[in-house]
Amino acid sequence: MTITTAKTPEAVPSRRPFLRLAPLAVAAMLLSAECHADWKVTPSIDLRETYSDNLGLQNDDLAHGGFVSEAAPRISVLVNGPRLKLTGEAQWRQFAFSDSNDGNDGNNGNANLHNSERRYNVDAQSVLVDQLLYLDGSASRSRQSVSAFGQLTDNGYSAANNADINIWRISPYLRHRFGSNAVATLRLTRDSVDGNVNGYGDSKATTKSADVVSGSAFTTLAWNASYVRQDLSMTQDTGAGAVGSIGDSSYETATLGGRWNIIPRFGLTATVGYDDYEYPSLNESTSGKSWTGGFVWTPSARTSLQASFGRRYFGKTGSLAFSHRMRRSVWTADYTDAVTTTRSQFLLPATVNTAAMLDNLFSSSYPDPVQRQQAVQAYIASAGLPASLANSINYLTNRYIRVKRLQGAVAFRGAHSDLVLTVFRDERTALSLQESDSPLTGNQLSSLNDNTRQRGATANFAYRLSSRTQASANLSAINVESLTTGLTSNNREARLSLTRRFDAHTRGSIDLRRSTGRQDLINNDSYHENAIIATLSFVY
Repeated sequence: MTITTAKTPEAVPSRRPFLRLAPLAVAAMLLSAECHADWKVTPSIDLRETYSDNLGLQNDDLAHGGFVSEAAPRISVLVNGPRLKLTGEAQWRQFAFSDSNDGNDGNNGNANLHNSERRYNVDAQSVLVDQLLYLDGSASRSRQSVSAFGQLTDNGYSAANNADINIWRISPYLRHRFGSNAVATLRLTRDSVDGNVNGYGDSKATTKSADVVSGSAFTTLAWNASYVRQDLSMTQDTGAGAVGSIGDSSYETATLGGRWNIIPRFGLTATVGYDDYEYPSLNESTSGKSWTGGFVWTPSARTSLQASFGRRYFGKTGSLAFSHRMRRSVWTADYTDAVTTTRSQFLLPATVNTAAMLDNLFSSSYPDPVQRQQAVQAYIASAGLPASLANSINYLTNRYIRVKRLQGAVAFRGAHSDLVLTVFRDERTALSLQESDSPLTGNQLSSLNDNTRQRGATANFAYRLSSRTQASANLSAINVESLTTGLTSNNREARLSLTRRFDAHTRGSIDLRRSTGRQDLINNDSYHENAIIATLSFVY
């Protein structure tokens, strides 16, 4: 039986009045005389021609090649003011195939393709009342992998193993400073994640949180206290237009923490708390006491190390955060262990932010933050880097999962070349029952998402041939293993690029791409793709 998702009916307006009032408040704030924000709107368009010998990333026996012509207009918005800070980007990509039967409307060609794609990402922070009332909001549409064991691609036109994820989030909060003694925050967050995928539920969550953090008056002994409660509901189409519930769940956590600064650059940390999760499980505890102990060490402004160990209701746990910046290199390492969901990782991805890491790397060459931001964005575009590094596959699941993740990254900057290396290891254990995932995986692979391990590495090398020309090579490899079934999938991609900046508004590039991976676990089929891409970009 095929199950398709349906959009959740809109709530009665009176139940969410702040959702209606927030845009009006922001608009009034922008029009006020005391709000003078700097606006920067940047339109651009990419014209791209691609030849691929396997457009739909099918197994080798069914591989179907052809040309893809693409037009991709884009607009970026940056607002920087005393009351509003906003970054946004929207892109629409339209594809035309050399075989007229290709695309979603085709009858005899390769129907595993998209005719168009829409992406957007908006993030805003605003001050509604000085020193008291604030409002954060975000919205995005991105493409995500349905399964960790299928094709991996970000070319836009392939429909293999991916789905469009629509997200919005709005969060008003109150913040008050009690002199130099403490800062208190009360926050209400409403968010939605819509996958529009058979078996993956549309979800909405309401999160209430409160925290108090000690102020500058506490130099030797700092403290903090926090409380969070989230209520989550998931629905999907049960047939004939009816909407049924996959199941409601919730969690509640309370934590009290402290830091004892023994010496100015070294301190001991500790937390105690309680977790209470409500999700369907098989005779396993979903609540209990928690505690951690650790330290924070910052021997210089360039180096930071923070580590902890402890126990939560699911067992032993720990964390690590390390960063070190040298004149021509940046080193980072992180380890996290948390209970989460796929939707939570879509809302707050736990990856290495490319721009943030390069910002540290470029700080000595570009002291001015605005010039440094422009240099970082130009480098990311010319080198073809993704928005996040050390990125594991965040596949779709309706279950609560425990994610243990270790990742490291290092970036080098030379006189004419740059190198970025990342590695990661990601282990996911399902905590809630698998019945909620059965429409996603099917009966033959019902245990596929129970326990998985991912290991991967990326290497990005760029060489500046001249002030206007750059050559780059990007390599990535990801191994995914189901610890329950023993099934494995290996994905590899290599890309060579040559980029030329013709003038301040025009850039061109030629790319060669080679991709391999698993296409069908049951029949053990693999896919191979070779592609050549020519791009001409205009920025106005």
